[in-house]
Formats: sequence, C-alpha cells, structure tokens
Amino acid sequence: MQRDTLYFGRSRRDGGTVSDAQWRAFVDDAIVSRFPDGFTVLAAEGHWRAGDGAIVGEATQIVIVLHAGDAAAHRAIDEIVAQYKREFAQESVLRERVPTCAKF
Repeated sequence: MQRDTLYFGRSRRDGGTVSDAQWRAFVDDAIVSRFPDGFTVLAAEGHWRAGDGAIVGEATQIVIVLHAGDAAAHRAIDEIVAQYKREFAQESVLRERVPTCAKF
C-alpha cells in the first residue's frame, strides 16, 4: 500500500481563514467522495516559508490516506489538492507519499 499525507493550511491570501464549516464541506465533497473506504484527519499548527519569503504560521488540517497506489488513487489525490488550492486560493498543499505495510 501507499500512504499519502496531505497538509492543508487554513489561512487565506486575503487575510481570512478557511472556516470550520468550509473545511467540513470540503472534506465531504472532495475527500469522502474519492476515498469512501476511509482516511484520517488531524488538526495541527504548521509553519512554512511562502513564495514571497515570508514565514507563515497557520492552523493546518492533516489528512492521511492509505490506498493501493494505483493510477486512480494518485489521480484522486491530485484532484483533492487541486480543488483545495482552487477553492481557497492556496499557494500550495504539502503532500508526502511513502510506501507502507498496513493490515486491517
């Protein structure tokens, strides 16, 4: 299997934030529909360097998805990232992908 870990910053370029209601709607629309077998969401605080060099600290949601690693799963991850960036005007979404051994 593969594990993708996605880091979604909740700060917006316009100075606002992605609200809890907006985040829940995004999860329901973008993630549940693509990975109905399950995933995990964790709340965190993240820090990163923006494209303009500014160091940004922000509330972050971490989504962990275990999947078969096939083309359909990779495409689904790409679509989730693209949708979040588009909907919330995000510069980036960090993605980690590692092979893993999992047993349910």
